[in-house]
Amino acid sequence: MSQTQPIVAIVDDDALIPRALVRLLSTAGWHAVTFPSAEAFLQTGMQASPVCLVLDVWLPGMTGVELLEHLAAMGSTLPAVIITGRNDLQMRMRAMQAGAIAYILKPLDGQELLRALQEALEGRHLSDSS
Repeated sequence: MSQTQPIVAIVDDDALIPRALVRLLSTAGWHAVTFPSAEAFLQTGMQASPVCLVLDVWLPGMTGVELLEHLAAMGSTLPAVIITGRNDLQMRMRAMQAGAIAYILKPLDGQELLRALQEALEGRHLSDSS
């Protein structure tokens, strides 16, 4: 991994999604690190390392949105893309209020995810997508 390669932390308990995202991000020049839960991500202490988070909403224990809220309460401005299989308007609004830059429905459109991550890298916010 080169020093300039952006790091994305993926938090999703479905092993297939992170595996596919690691391949996708690798082809785009990103480095991905995966975690099966919000708690596993927090235990690593790498909250300052990634340039962006990709968070599934429905995780065991703390949800992806709760993780985002927790990080925001700690003063983190780490951008996050929320991914979910459920189009839940309340959860979408809560995620965006917590600082999510995009809310993307599964099945994921790889190009849409890459655009959202590029926007995060460039420091711009996207409006929510669906």
